[in-house]
Amino acid sequence: MLIPIRDHNPSRRRPFVTWGLMMFNILIFLMYWGNIEDFKTIVPLYNTWALQPVDVASGGEIYTLITYQFLHGGFMHLAGNMLFLWIFGDNLEDTLGHLTFLGFYLATGIAAGLAQTLADPGSYIPIVGASGAIAGVMGGYMLLYPRAKVDVLLLIIIFFKIFSFRAWVVLGVWFAWQLWSTLSGGDSGVAWLAHVGGFIAGVVFMLPFWLARGGAQFWQRHQGHPDHPETPYGPLNVSSIPVVKRRR
Repeated sequence: MLIPIRDHNPSRRRPFVTWGLMMFNILIFLMYWGNIEDFKTIVPLYNTWALQPVDVASGGEIYTLITYQFLHGGFMHLAGNMLFLWIFGDNLEDTLGHLTFLGFYLATGIAAGLAQTLADPGSYIPIVGASGAIAGVMGGYMLLYPRAKVDVLLLIIIFFKIFSFRAWVVLGVWFAWQLWSTLSGGDSGVAWLAHVGGFIAGVVFMLPFWLARGGAQFWQRHQGHPDHPETPYGPLNVSSIPVVKRRR
């Protein structure tokens, strides 16, 4: 299992919107977490606030294109989304500003929901999760900072090791996996096309900001790295457990 755990790209202002989005997602989940297995609770909740393509395609419940972004189907679903938002959201908020970032986030989430709706407009299956919006954040991040360092945890049962990769590698592999899963009919319980649509929307919506900074010249000036010093971390994979020498 490959899990991004941090990037080396510091933000220069406090990411209040990123923190707020994380807190809002967590608080909403906690409101129904204890009843997540109770159909009498979860079915009415999803019927009201989750995105159901058949309703949106017919022009109804348009508001769910936003509300679905703040519901999650389980703890790991929430935790994975919040981890990715924590790693990549603060940098886009730093670049765009607080309110513009909030608009960008919601817009990519809407685009992700529309992509899934257009792909299967007759579906009654509710769609929940911030994944589409966060995929948009990842797409925008990759456009701005393709060579920023991202640390990835490789987990094999109980063994783990941390590697550093460029953002374009980590995010490009993630997008390729989403695209492959979409084309090959991966797990039907995952809205793969929402992830693909959100990522593409993030790149497209970020283009004006990238071009305003010089486009390809912005990349050339900084070789695709952030336009500020990266975060220094200590050596990777150094254990804090003391080594005890064997006595003979």
